[in-house]
Amino acid sequence: MFFYTFFVLLLLAAAFCVWRISVADFRRRIIPDAYLFPLMLIGLVITHFFPWICNTAESVAGAVLGYALAAIVGIIFERISKDKINTPIGMGDIKLLAVAGLWLGTTGLSIALIFACIFGIIWGRAKKQKFIPFAPFLFVGGFLSFITILFLL
Repeated sequence: MFFYTFFVLLLLAAAFCVWRISVADFRRRIIPDAYLFPLMLIGLVITHFFPWICNTAESVAGAVLGYALAAIVGIIFERISKDKINTPIGMGDIKLLAVAGLWLGTTGLSIALIFACIFGIIWGRAKKQKFIPFAPFLFVGGFLSFITILFLL
């Protein structure tokens, strides 16, 4: 019984971190490490003790893949961007993709990225926004990826 209570408490703490990151990204276009690092630690604990989506090895591989993909995209945008201050992807987004890969593994991360990009494009076109906060859409994509993986297993 204690084991499941601990699991639910971890998920509630993760939901709180997700909410705070989403609000900060919408309001200030910043992803605070004060919520990102606890989300990473909670993801490590959950994937190690509760391997329901992916095991620890696939989780770490997903984190490395997420960080590498985002860093490559960030470097490309930095090289081609004329405005060096307002680059489209920052270090917070790069670390956020690593955390998403940690939670979802490599397969889940790829599904989440597809959902996040589609929803971000739709929202950006509808609102005619120049900057699109990536974190909320990645979290929605991650949740949909999680549901997709659960139904496919």
